[in-house]
Amino acid sequence: MEFPEDFNQLELLNTHGHLIPRGASSLWTGSKDDEEEVEEEDEGDRSEEWYLEKEETLKDKPKELILWAAENNRLPTVHVLLTADPSLVHCCDEDDYTPLHRASYSGHVHVVSALLSAGSRVNPRTIDGWTPLHSACRWSRITVVSLLLQHGAELNAQTNGGLTPLHLAASHASSVKTDSANTLELLLSQRHLKPGLRSSSGETASEVARRSGPHHFLFEMVEDCVNVVSMS
Repeated sequence: MEFPEDFNQLELLNTHGHLIPRGASSLWTGSKDDEEEVEEEDEGDRSEEWYLEKEETLKDKPKELILWAAENNRLPTVHVLLTADPSLVHCCDEDDYTPLHRASYSGHVHVVSALLSAGSRVNPRTIDGWTPLHSACRWSRITVVSLLLQHGAELNAQTNGGLTPLHLAASHASSVKTDSANTLELLLSQRHLKPGLRSSSGETASEVARRSGPHHFLFEMVEDCVNVVSMS
Protein backbone atom coordinates (compact mmCIF):
# COMPACT_ATOMS: atom_id res chain seq x y z
CA MET A 1 0.00 0.00 0.00
CA GLU A 2 1.31 3.45 -0.97
CA PHE A 3 0.64 6.62 1.00
CA PRO A 4 0.81 10.29 -0.06
CA GLU A 5 3.79 12.37 1.01
CA ASP A 6 1.68 14.29 3.56
CA PHE A 7 0.40 11.08 5.15
CA ASN A 8 0.28 11.54 8.93
CA GLN A 9 1.33 8.31 10.59
CA LEU A 10 0.64 9.67 14.05
CA GLU A 11 -2.98 10.36 13.18
CA LEU A 12 -3.24 6.75 12.05
CA LEU A 13 -1.76 5.64 15.37
CA ASN A 14 -4.33 7.69 17.24
CA THR A 15 -7.26 6.32 15.25
CA HIS A 16 -6.06 2.76 14.58
CA GLY A 17 -3.35 2.26 17.19
CA HIS A 18 -5.20 -0.74 18.54
CA LEU A 19 -4.26 -2.59 15.36
CA ILE A 20 -0.51 -2.10 15.68
CA PRO A 21 1.00 -5.59 15.77
CA ARG A 22 2.61 -6.42 19.09
CA GLY A 23 4.03 -9.63 17.71
CA ALA A 24 2.74 -11.95 15.03
CA SER A 25 -0.95 -12.11 15.86
CA SER A 26 -1.85 -9.44 18.41
CA LEU A 27 -4.68 -7.39 16.91
CA TRP A 28 -6.40 -6.14 20.04
CA THR A 29 -9.41 -3.83 20.30
CA GLY A 30 -10.20 -0.84 22.44
CA SER A 31 -8.16 2.11 23.60
CA LYS A 32 -4.65 1.90 25.02
CA ASP A 33 -5.82 2.39 28.60
CA ASP A 34 -8.62 -0.13 28.18
CA GLU A 35 -6.19 -2.61 26.65
CA GLU A 36 -3.74 -2.24 29.51
CA GLU A 37 -6.46 -2.69 32.13
CA VAL A 38 -7.81 -5.81 30.45
CA GLU A 39 -4.30 -7.16 29.87
CA GLU A 40 -3.32 -6.69 33.52
CA GLU A 41 -6.54 -8.34 34.68
CA ASP A 42 -6.11 -11.29 32.33
CA GLU A 43 -2.50 -11.86 33.34
CA GLY A 44 -3.49 -11.79 37.00
CA ASP A 45 -6.04 -14.53 36.37
CA ARG A 46 -3.55 -16.82 34.67
CA SER A 47 -2.11 -19.58 36.79
CA GLU A 48 1.37 -21.02 36.62
CA GLU A 49 -0.21 -24.15 35.19
CA TRP A 50 -1.58 -22.10 32.29
CA TYR A 51 1.88 -20.78 31.45
CA LEU A 52 3.43 -24.23 31.71
CA GLU A 53 0.80 -25.68 29.39
CA LYS A 54 1.48 -22.92 26.90
CA GLU A 55 5.20 -23.60 27.04
CA GLU A 56 4.53 -27.30 26.53
CA THR A 57 2.59 -26.61 23.33
CA LEU A 58 5.52 -24.57 21.99
CA LYS A 59 8.37 -26.77 23.18
CA ASP A 60 9.15 -27.99 19.65
CA LYS A 61 9.03 -24.45 18.25
CA PRO A 62 11.89 -22.67 20.04
CA LYS A 63 11.64 -19.48 17.99
CA GLU A 64 7.95 -19.08 18.76
CA LEU A 65 8.57 -20.03 22.37
CA ILE A 66 11.25 -17.42 23.04
CA LEU A 67 9.14 -14.71 21.41
CA TRP A 68 6.19 -15.70 23.57
CA ALA A 69 8.35 -16.05 26.69
CA ALA A 70 9.87 -12.58 26.19
CA GLU A 71 6.44 -11.04 25.84
CA ASN A 72 5.06 -12.85 28.88
CA ASN A 73 7.96 -12.27 31.28
CA ARG A 74 9.02 -15.91 31.46
CA LEU A 75 12.62 -15.20 32.38
CA PRO A 76 13.63 -18.78 33.36
CA THR A 77 12.32 -20.03 30.02
CA VAL A 78 14.28 -17.37 28.17
CA HIS A 79 17.45 -18.41 30.00
CA VAL A 80 16.94 -22.10 29.21
CA LEU A 81 16.29 -21.42 25.52
CA LEU A 82 19.30 -19.15 25.11
CA THR A 83 21.56 -21.62 26.89
CA ALA A 84 20.49 -24.33 24.45
CA ASP A 85 20.68 -22.07 21.39
CA PRO A 86 22.20 -18.57 21.80
CA SER A 87 21.20 -17.64 18.23
CA LEU A 88 17.54 -17.51 19.29
CA VAL A 89 18.20 -14.05 20.70
CA HIS A 90 18.16 -12.78 17.10
CA CYS A 91 15.01 -14.53 15.88
CA CYS A 92 11.94 -12.56 14.84
CA ASP A 93 8.29 -12.99 13.91
CA GLU A 94 6.60 -12.23 10.59
CA ASP A 95 6.68 -8.49 11.33
CA ASP A 96 10.36 -8.65 12.31
CA TYR A 97 9.64 -8.11 16.00
CA THR A 98 12.47 -9.70 18.00
CA PRO A 99 12.33 -11.02 21.57
CA LEU A 100 13.81 -7.65 22.60
CA HIS A 101 10.95 -5.77 20.92
CA ARG A 102 8.39 -7.92 22.68
CA ALA A 103 9.98 -7.64 26.10
CA SER A 104 10.39 -3.90 25.59
CA TYR A 105 6.80 -3.06 24.71
CA SER A 106 5.62 -5.30 27.55
CA GLY A 107 7.88 -3.55 30.06
CA HIS A 108 9.73 -6.68 31.23
CA VAL A 109 13.02 -5.10 32.24
CA HIS A 110 14.66 -8.28 33.56
CA VAL A 111 13.97 -10.10 30.31
CA VAL A 112 15.29 -7.09 28.37
CA SER A 113 18.46 -7.19 30.46
CA ALA A 114 18.88 -10.93 29.90
CA LEU A 115 18.44 -10.57 26.13
CA LEU A 116 20.97 -7.76 25.94
CA SER A 117 23.43 -9.76 28.02
CA ALA A 118 22.94 -12.68 25.65
CA GLY A 119 24.01 -10.55 22.70
CA SER A 120 20.78 -9.15 21.34
CA ARG A 121 21.24 -6.19 19.01
CA VAL A 122 19.83 -3.13 20.73
CA ASN A 123 18.52 -1.48 17.54
CA PRO A 124 16.88 -4.19 15.39
CA ARG A 125 14.17 -2.88 13.07
CA THR A 126 10.68 -4.20 12.35
CA ILE A 127 9.22 -4.04 8.87
CA ASP A 128 7.90 -0.58 9.81
CA GLY A 129 11.28 0.56 11.07
CA TRP A 130 10.48 0.36 14.78
CA THR A 131 13.33 -0.30 17.23
CA PRO A 132 12.77 -1.69 20.72
CA LEU A 133 13.16 1.88 22.00
CA HIS A 134 10.24 2.99 19.81
CA SER A 135 8.18 0.16 21.26
CA ALA A 136 9.07 0.97 24.86
CA CYS A 137 8.32 4.68 24.36
CA ARG A 138 5.00 3.94 22.66
CA TRP A 139 3.80 2.17 25.80
CA SER A 140 5.66 4.42 28.31
CA ARG A 141 7.87 1.62 29.66
CA ILE A 142 10.25 4.05 31.34
CA THR A 143 12.47 1.50 33.09
CA VAL A 144 13.03 -0.31 29.82
CA VAL A 145 13.61 2.99 28.01
CA SER A 146 16.33 3.87 30.51
CA LEU A 147 18.00 0.47 30.18
CA LEU A 148 17.95 0.54 26.38
CA LEU A 149 19.49 4.01 26.34
CA GLN A 150 22.23 2.81 28.68
CA HIS A 151 23.02 0.07 26.16
CA GLY A 152 23.31 2.41 23.21
CA ALA A 153 19.79 2.52 21.77
CA GLU A 154 19.48 5.04 18.95
CA LEU A 155 17.83 7.99 20.66
CA ASN A 156 16.91 9.73 17.41
CA ALA A 157 16.07 6.68 15.31
CA GLN A 158 13.21 7.29 12.88
CA THR A 159 10.64 4.77 11.70
CA ASN A 160 9.65 4.39 8.07
CA GLY A 161 7.19 7.19 8.76
CA GLY A 162 9.83 9.42 10.31
CA LEU A 163 8.70 8.94 13.90
CA THR A 164 11.30 9.16 16.66
CA PRO A 165 10.90 7.65 20.13
CA LEU A 166 10.14 11.20 21.28
CA HIS A 167 7.28 11.49 18.77
CA LEU A 168 5.74 8.29 20.12
CA ALA A 169 6.16 9.27 23.75
CA ALA A 170 4.62 12.68 23.02
CA SER A 171 1.74 11.26 21.02
CA HIS A 172 0.64 8.79 23.65
CA ALA A 173 1.24 10.81 26.79
CA SER A 174 -1.53 10.49 29.31
CA SER A 175 -2.35 12.53 32.40
CA VAL A 176 -3.51 9.30 34.03
CA LYS A 177 -0.36 7.27 33.45
CA THR A 178 2.52 8.67 35.53
CA ASP A 179 5.11 6.95 33.40
CA SER A 180 3.96 8.91 30.36
CA ALA A 181 5.30 12.18 31.74
CA ASN A 182 8.38 10.48 33.18
CA THR A 183 9.21 8.85 29.85
CA LEU A 184 8.96 12.19 28.06
CA GLU A 185 11.10 13.86 30.69
CA LEU A 186 13.75 11.15 30.43
CA LEU A 187 13.99 11.51 26.67
CA LEU A 188 14.04 15.30 26.82
CA SER A 189 16.91 15.21 29.30
CA GLN A 190 19.19 13.28 26.96
CA ARG A 191 22.18 15.30 25.81
CA HIS A 192 22.17 14.08 22.22
CA LEU A 193 18.44 14.38 21.62
CA LYS A 194 17.39 16.04 18.38
CA PRO A 195 13.94 17.38 19.33
CA GLY A 196 13.48 19.22 16.05
CA LEU A 197 13.33 16.11 13.86
CA ARG A 198 10.17 15.97 11.79
CA SER A 199 8.03 13.01 10.85
CA SER A 200 7.08 12.31 7.25
CA SER A 201 3.98 14.44 7.84
CA GLY A 202 6.18 17.38 8.86
CA GLU A 203 5.53 17.44 12.61
CA THR A 204 8.04 17.76 15.41
CA ALA A 205 7.47 15.89 18.66
CA SER A 206 6.70 19.20 20.37
CA GLU A 207 3.92 19.90 17.89
CA VAL A 208 2.55 16.42 18.45
CA ALA A 209 2.56 16.92 22.22
CA ARG A 210 0.81 20.26 21.89
CA ARG A 211 -2.20 18.73 20.16
CA SER A 212 -2.38 15.29 21.75
CA GLY A 213 -1.17 15.31 25.34
CA PRO A 214 -1.14 17.21 28.62
CA HIS A 215 2.64 17.39 28.97
CA HIS A 216 3.70 19.86 26.30
CA PHE A 217 5.17 22.10 28.99
CA LEU A 218 7.98 19.56 29.40
CA PHE A 219 9.35 20.62 26.03
CA GLU A 220 10.47 23.86 27.66
CA MET A 221 13.49 21.76 28.69
CA VAL A 222 14.74 21.79 25.10
CA GLU A 223 13.39 25.06 23.73
CA ASP A 224 16.87 26.60 23.63
CA CYS A 225 18.06 23.62 21.61
CA VAL A 226 15.27 24.05 19.09
CA ASN A 227 15.28 27.84 18.84
CA VAL A 228 18.97 28.63 19.20
CA VAL A 229 20.16 31.41 16.89
CA SER A 230 23.80 31.62 15.83
CA MET A 231 25.43 34.97 16.70
CA SER A 232 28.33 34.51 14.31
